[in-house]
Amino acid sequence: MRQVGMVLGSREAGALDFWVAVEEGQYLRLDDLVYVEFRHPDPKKGDENGNVRYYGMVDQVIKLYEGAPFDTDVFLAQRDLLPVSLSYAAHVQVTRLLPEEYLPPSPGSRVFLAQEEALNLALYYDRMRDQRLPVGILKNGEVAYLNFEFLNGFKGGHVNISGVSGVAAKTSYATFLLHSIFQSPANRHKANTRALIFNVKGEDLFYLDKDNNGLQLEAKEAYQKLGLPARAFQSVSFLAPPRKTPGDILPAVNRQDASVYYWDLAQFCREGLLPFLFTDRGAMNNLGFLIDQVTERLRRLVGDERGGQKGPALQVDDWSDESSKMEASVTFDDLGRLKIATFAQLVRYVEFKLLGPESSEEDDKRPKGDPRWTARQASGTLEAFIRRLRAATGNVEHLIRGDKPGRRPNPLGSEAQVSVVDINQLSAQGQMFVVGSILREVFGRKERDNYQGRVFVVLDELNKYAPRDGESPIKDILLDIAERGRSLGVILIGAQQTASEVESRVVGNAAIRVVGRLDAAEAERPEYRYLPASFRQRAMILPQGTMILHQPEIPVPLPLTFPLPAWAMKKDEVKEDLSAAAISKLID
Repeated sequence: MRQVGMVLGSREAGALDFWVAVEEGQYLRLDDLVYVEFRHPDPKKGDENGNVRYYGMVDQVIKLYEGAPFDTDVFLAQRDLLPVSLSYAAHVQVTRLLPEEYLPPSPGSRVFLAQEEALNLALYYDRMRDQRLPVGILKNGEVAYLNFEFLNGFKGGHVNISGVSGVAAKTSYATFLLHSIFQSPANRHKANTRALIFNVKGEDLFYLDKDNNGLQLEAKEAYQKLGLPARAFQSVSFLAPPRKTPGDILPAVNRQDASVYYWDLAQFCREGLLPFLFTDRGAMNNLGFLIDQVTERLRRLVGDERGGQKGPALQVDDWSDESSKMEASVTFDDLGRLKIATFAQLVRYVEFKLLGPESSEEDDKRPKGDPRWTARQASGTLEAFIRRLRAATGNVEHLIRGDKPGRRPNPLGSEAQVSVVDINQLSAQGQMFVVGSILREVFGRKERDNYQGRVFVVLDELNKYAPRDGESPIKDILLDIAERGRSLGVILIGAQQTASEVESRVVGNAAIRVVGRLDAAEAERPEYRYLPASFRQRAMILPQGTMILHQPEIPVPLPLTFPLPAWAMKKDEVKEDLSAAAISKLID
């Protein structure tokens, strides 16, 4: 036991916080953990020795000269012309009492640094037992843990990470959490655990399976202390959208072994993916109703997989597509039905069904469309719908096509444990469509097929997909995941620069909250009130690689650091392959 001071008698000592006078030759820092023990007035209500023990974290430290009432007295004291005493005090926020007898500690009670068993008790590690998931290194060099049951959905779920872009290291910490989940003994169902990561920045995450060539000895020792291997992810598949160039379908990334993903027209209609092309459903009162109506009509047009159209193109017998009749790509099936082979054609077909055939020059009033499609909506609503659908053509026509059978992402059916889906080169509308379509498929399969195992979804820029204001289908999906996902084993690891711009129910359902460097104005928002004032102030100056983590089981946040990723986060971090084949190639 290392005694560092005594409970102050010149300041109030309460049941939830107290001040410590630090002894000469000792020191206390912010985030240090201490404990104090004193005798209970009624020994029968104390522990086996009749004592009460308080554990706590230092959240404030001060020094001052006692006996120097004026500011300029410091100069006299330094010249030994004024007798003064140096006061070194620390404020402690109580984290735990054993037993729970809420009495103030007595002044003069000895204060010790919490180490080993005392540290485990101070941070409730004893309650976590075999559910301790390593999440970083504390200021005192010890391992920081969280209770995995609050992450895997058993008692709670979801993680929310906030911080300034480029400094807060949100993506790096999210991948570090995944690495710990896949490697820690706390996860006893690794074989049934899957991760889905959306890559939104360059090709940073397309090297997760490559070792980091910049990993130093210090980082390797940190991984050893954490009980985690210092190596890249071992089971990863990479998926990328196709290039927009005509011809063969090639991935729009430099990694040649990446799989291409896209949907064919029959899948698009049958699975009801049309709503994910509309991000402003609340812009018009009737637009949402019309979207649902057209989605249902397209689903009926295709039919189910057993007796409906097989795709990838669609066949219709009530439209001739006059605007593209002369194109060589226009084809018909054996029954004389027109094949809709491109997304642009599908948009024209929907326009025909809603607004009717184009009017002649003499008649500027267009005939009404098919009442089964229009759902008695006003012409303004119909035209607004068509305008939005036309605008989507250039953004998604390479993702929704009728020339080849669809190859939609299937992270739950992949042999790889981690699926990285690239969306960084897509337009904002294309990103919305891909994220919404994949998440609905994953969530629907968990509900429908009772898929065993947990799926961790990593999604950056959460404020784009689940904004505080407005309505959209993808926001509905994320709300569903946030509110019901943990019971189904779908866990969201969401990140954003500003939590204040994200739907409050998405952030509020995250059991684990993490912040890196915060903007000064953002740190004062109500979304961060779970952090004590001293932590909000510190969040504005946090260096890269330092995070503040809050979890339900520990009443105070944990400031921690995490080692440099052992996997490459960009191309120039990829460790050179020194295998025999690679060396032979270099020699040649």
